[in-house]
Amino acid sequence: MLNKIIKLIKKDPMLPVSLLAAVISLFITPPTRDLIKAIDWHTLGILFMMLTVLEGFKQENLFRPLLGLGSRLTTMVALSAFLIFGVFFTSMFVTNDVSLIIFVPLTILLFRSAKREECILTVISMENIAAIRGSLLMPFGSPQNLFLFNRSGVSAGSFILHMSPLCISSAVLLVIFILFYFRKEKGARIEFELDLKPWEADGRVRRITYMMLFVMILLVIVSRTKYWPAAVCIVLISVLTVNRKLLRSVDYVLLVTFFCFFVFSSSITANPAIGSFLQKTVTGHEYISVILVSQVISNVPASIVLYPFSENFAGLIYGADTAGLCSLIGSLASVINYRIYVREYPEKGRDFIKTFTLVSWAFFIIVVIPGYLLGNWSFF
Repeated sequence: MLNKIIKLIKKDPMLPVSLLAAVISLFITPPTRDLIKAIDWHTLGILFMMLTVLEGFKQENLFRPLLGLGSRLTTMVALSAFLIFGVFFTSMFVTNDVSLIIFVPLTILLFRSAKREECILTVISMENIAAIRGSLLMPFGSPQNLFLFNRSGVSAGSFILHMSPLCISSAVLLVIFILFYFRKEKGARIEFELDLKPWEADGRVRRITYMMLFVMILLVIVSRTKYWPAAVCIVLISVLTVNRKLLRSVDYVLLVTFFCFFVFSSSITANPAIGSFLQKTVTGHEYISVILVSQVISNVPASIVLYPFSENFAGLIYGADTAGLCSLIGSLASVINYRIYVREYPEKGRDFIKTFTLVSWAFFIIVVIPGYLLGNWSFF
């Protein structure tokens, strides 16, 4: 039994860590109806829908056009830039979580077919940065942006104007990172062994269903509708109708991990003593506070918790959009990235954490001071 537990921890350390954190937090704040309501069910619903439908995309080979486009690129720099900036720009409109769910599996497939698997960890770590820094430009690019934008009352134009320096500078830095990492390639050509299988005729109904569901999910994300539970039901009923076996392949471990982190953050922040402490320490130190708190409860709950105690909106949002560069827990988008990778390489969880931390901290050290200085630029 002990060996099985140790094996589970080595294979997926985020799950037992999140479970332990959730259990401990419930002793700090006993569960109540309000606590259950405080869990981010909306994010969990969106995540379930995306994981389900994109698993359908994978099974029905619906990523073939993107794979075909990527396989036409002939250098590692071009291929990596295509994937990293694919994440960067799509994250602005479909959130950083969704952009990673789409592009990280494509990255693994393309690098495998090019026999360059040794580059996967570094490239998807840069994709993680691209998701976090690309999504910060738009009010709906990430959950914390959406929450803070809705509460602040600033205009969309003002929001984009104030976030654009961080976004543009991050894009330039990502180009530098790509060129530095592949500096020894010197334009070396790559060849793909990619079997782009034709779509099967008997899967036409499934493919159409999955594409329609994907469009519906994007509309739910962008419109921020309160009727998202109906969309979850539509996805569930549709999948049960066209391919009920698909539900067996959904990454429920990732869903449970997210659920546990939400339980932990809701329990901790509902504690009166912790709330009193935050009220005394956050004001005037929003930028640093949200970065530090995010390493415990991630940046979305940290933004929700610290907003009532904040007097500097700019410092709070700049910090929240920088916090994900510090650790896996700093942004739950990073947890998604990690989980996608370890599903393909179960024994390389530690390697992911090492590479992710090295690449992210290299970026964080460069951007943390400019972000702090921009915190003095009032949105109002």
